[in-house]
Amino acid sequence: MMIASPRPYDVLLVEDDLADAMLIGDALSERGARNLTQVEDGVAALDYLRDETNPRPDLIVLDLNMPRMNGRELLAILKADDDLRAIPVVVLTTSAAPDDVTGAYQRHANAYVTKPVNLDDFNRAVQSIDAFYLDTATKLPRE
Repeated sequence: MMIASPRPYDVLLVEDDLADAMLIGDALSERGARNLTQVEDGVAALDYLRDETNPRPDLIVLDLNMPRMNGRELLAILKADDDLRAIPVVVLTTSAAPDDVTGAYQRHANAYVTKPVNLDDFNRAVQSIDAFYLDTATKLPRE
């Protein structure tokens, strides 16, 4: 039995693959109210995050391989920015390459998860990220 969270959380999904974005959205919605905003690359993510009219996300789920600005570049910018560095960033990507894993942690990713191929495993992976960061971990206070 899943227990829904007491309030909706804001998740920024930085993912250029629409099928993966839909799967992630479905997996999050199964656990309760989530305000999911999806952007297709790092440039769009920065535009979203720097627009003060948008809610500050409780969590950023980030793919590595995207056009214009990839996840590696975005992660480095986020963690160097005093206003954005405290937002937890989970890399969710197809790559299991050691250089990608090491690089993400060197850029201060909060977690690195390789996208499972199996649909049930994919759902479980997304829901476990959601359960930890949005239900278990203490969040930053809302401003």
